[in-house]
Amino acid sequence: MKTLIRSIVALFAVIILASSSASAQKIGYVDLQELMQLMPEYKKANTDMESFGKSLEDELKKMSDEFQKKLLDYQKNEKTMPEAIKEVKQKELQDMQNRIQEFQQSAQENMRKKEADLLKPIIEKAKTAIAQVAKESGYSYIFDSSIAAFLYKPETDNVIASVKKKLGIVAPAAGAGQ
Repeated sequence: MKTLIRSIVALFAVIILASSSASAQKIGYVDLQELMQLMPEYKKANTDMESFGKSLEDELKKMSDEFQKKLLDYQKNEKTMPEAIKEVKQKELQDMQNRIQEFQQSAQENMRKKEADLLKPIIEKAKTAIAQVAKESGYSYIFDSSIAAFLYKPETDNVIASVKKKLGIVAPAAGAGQ
């Protein structure tokens, strides 16, 4: 939904800009997602995110395994347990289950925060390079084509090659990575 709203806003911006003295203003576009994925920093951030996610998964597995072990032990001995011990064990299991759920929620929140922290400097670096290319090439506006619903976009206005050059990103050899 957010992307749809962004696309509509971007489309209206393009229409407004194009209709108001389009001949005096040079407009370009770049796919920010594509650009970021080409940056070495993005690859490292992805690796860091995978590592962070794996550590959270490992901790969750430990907690779940411990819960399963205690649950099986409880189920195995339930018939012979005095009522007071049953209640204590049930409470302990419920508390463990609550901790697991809280950990899952916290882990998801931590993943989102970690991703934002890792991507922020990458986005800033890309935007800085885009701004430099725009100034050097005389563009008044550069749009992110990954979120804008362009109905038409001439390839000559795509500034990704210039931005890649500005960032020092070299194109992989033909067939590499496929």
